[in-house]
Amino acid sequence: MQENIITVAIVEDDREIRQLMTMIIDGSPGYSCKQSFNDCESAIPEIEKKPPDVVLMDIDLPGISGIEGVRKLRNKLPDTDFIMLTIKEDDDSVFQSICAGATGYLVKDTPPVMLLQSIKDVHEGGSPMTASIARRVVSSFKTTSESPITARETEILKKLCDGENYRTIAEALFISGETVRQHIKNIYRKLHVNSRAAAVQKAIRDRLV
Repeated sequence: MQENIITVAIVEDDREIRQLMTMIIDGSPGYSCKQSFNDCESAIPEIEKKPPDVVLMDIDLPGISGIEGVRKLRNKLPDTDFIMLTIKEDDDSVFQSICAGATGYLVKDTPPVMLLQSIKDVHEGGSPMTASIARRVVSSFKTTSESPITARETEILKKLCDGENYRTIAEALFISGETVRQHIKNIYRKLHVNSRAAAVQKAIRDRLV
């Protein structure tokens, strides 16, 4: 009985890297790579027409970035998994990739055997990452220790993020509505925002809660 073939698409603007990965993947038993592109503009419509099981996506692409490419495809292809393949290991790239919907994140010099295993792992529900990248992802989801707001203000900001109003916040924290208003005024001032929506957006973006 023939084993299930994992179909893979590659979006990578470096021709040599793209060809090498295509050769490795397509030449390995259990894998097929018939889609390769040098940018998201050409990749997105083709991948939408014929979705692969896994997409290897470079972050630094001309035009639409790999992160934006994943975001666009993820919404339309819930059954496709995305692995970011790049030379970057900085926190911001990792965090944006995961938020966009990437499941795995590997550096470009990942050995062929590990690359193939990672494709298999992500297809089977795993999240392949190098150890150094995994540590960055874990730390990026921790509340920052350099928050400009106090512990009480953080508590109130979290409740704002949860959609609670002044009255329910006051009741939950056993303080007056006026005290809640004063705390929120201080939060706005410290975060340099002037609306609840902006405060919530900044709290999530900067991982303050």
